[in-house]
Amino acid sequence: MPIYDISLTLSDKLPVWPDQPSLEFERVSKIADGEIANLTKVNMIVHNGTHIDAPCHYVDGVGSIENIPMESLVGKAVVLELPEASMISAEVLRQAEIPPDTKRILLKTRNFQKRMLEKKEFEPEYVAVTADGAEYLVEIGIELIGIDYLSIAPFNALIPTHQILLEAGVVVVEGLNLTEVERGNYRLLLPTDKNRGR
Repeated sequence: MPIYDISLTLSDKLPVWPDQPSLEFERVSKIADGEIANLTKVNMIVHNGTHIDAPCHYVDGVGSIENIPMESLVGKAVVLELPEASMISAEVLRQAEIPPDTKRILLKTRNFQKRMLEKKEFEPEYVAVTADGAEYLVEIGIELIGIDYLSIAPFNALIPTHQILLEAGVVVVEGLNLTEVERGNYRLLLPTDKNRGR
């Protein structure tokens, strides 16, 4: 069975949210300068590249990234390809034929067709999940939802989708590289850094 790395390589060429700083690498120690080792400092926000939203990202007082159960990040997952959807509503999800007992869904949208994650310029017209789509995901018992751009929620309606999912304890993963992954059933292995999102 093939293994797909669906994370993005951190780079200063990745898109970032408007008004947020780009990733920066700074070499602080060089062997060529007589130091004993090469060392690099990384300056970035945690909402960069492939990342998990902390529960407190849009809901105050519900805990940080260390409150996400590790078992939510590992197990059976379904990749849904939705290339025609401009937004992922409850109706789109109903028609997607999500297998019963699915707990983890990764959404492959037209974002990947437009190669949005390969462009440094932020694209506000990305495909995302609407508030009623989020309510439907909670209703059918989804524990983890991932998407192939920087936000699970539409640019002009960020709060409702995030709050619905995060208040229900749904893990949100953003910035997934699903380019090589086809629709189907997979096993997800998604490590997390317990110090992020504080």
